[in-house]
Amino acid sequence: MNIYVGNLPWSINDNELRDLFAAFGEVSSANVIMDKFSGRSKGFGFVEMANNDEADAAIKALNEKEVDGRNLRVNEAKPREDRPNRRH
Repeated sequence: MNIYVGNLPWSINDNELRDLFAAFGEVSSANVIMDKFSGRSKGFGFVEMANNDEADAAIKALNEKEVDGRNLRVNEAKPREDRPNRRH
């Protein structure tokens, strides 16, 4: 299952995000989304877990959990929709 994690602390990195979810089961990947221009976190990321029951447990336990003063937003990621090209 692909999990969206929002409202991340700006200081968190991929490994720390992985560790947060690893307490609930096997984490296939964990990625904090970075701004390509500034190199800073955009404040959200994605975690992939192979087992849906473990992923559900992680979502229930971590949604609204405070991490470094910020309440996480955790839910199943929705498929990315095609966005119109904003270039004119």
